[in-house]
Amino acid sequence: MSPAWPYPRWVAHRGAGKLAPENTLAAFRLGASHGYRMFECDVKLSADGVPFLLHDATLERTTNGCGIAGELSWDQLSRLDAGSWHSRAYAGEPLATLEAVARYCLRNDFFLNIEIKPTPGSESLTGTVVANEAARLWAEGAAGAATPMPLLTSFEPEALESAQAAQAQLPRGLLLERLWTGWLETALRLECVAVVCNQALWDASSVRQAQSAGLKTLSYTVNDEWAVERLLTLQTDAIITDRVDLFSPAR
Repeated sequence: MSPAWPYPRWVAHRGAGKLAPENTLAAFRLGASHGYRMFECDVKLSADGVPFLLHDATLERTTNGCGIAGELSWDQLSRLDAGSWHSRAYAGEPLATLEAVARYCLRNDFFLNIEIKPTPGSESLTGTVVANEAARLWAEGAAGAATPMPLLTSFEPEALESAQAAQAQLPRGLLLERLWTGWLETALRLECVAVVCNQALWDASSVRQAQSAGLKTLSYTVNDEWAVERLLTLQTDAIITDRVDLFSPAR
């Protein structure tokens, strides 16, 4: 990749895909043990405004809690078990704050893709707070280091717009599960550096559109060899995968 794009081609989805409880520090450590140096994670806000890692709006799937995560304080969330659902080996693993993950990445010279994952109705606030917190953490932790700022992505243009207004210097990417009308214009309006697509959306035409506009092309969630080969043939720029045990980032 060109020097203007500092991130690795291979990105570990939610830390270590499905091999450890997603979006936890344990997952990051496992992904790192497989040689990955860039990680994707989902960040939303607690009721008292603490950015923390969780994919779903609700707690039931990946913790022993219940209800809407964003309606609980961080003190309440921090007491939940976010590991037992996965396996006994991870029983008691807590939810992680963005700050904890950031410090782990910065101390190890790892790269981070933060997906802004708002609780419905809090898109603007979440974009603002996550961007401000990311800017603060990387300014404090990367003094004198070469680790680039995190890549902020979201399916919600409103969240990206707020992140842009709060911290315009942070790189942004538009997430897409379909190529809706105006996707490219929206990405350019938000001054994104990348578009992150469901892998099936990339073909010669869509890759050409994005790359001709100066945007990098990333894909989620790529777990099969045939899909990897197709995306490499299309000359896309990065691959987000659960299969940290199958695909070596050194390949």
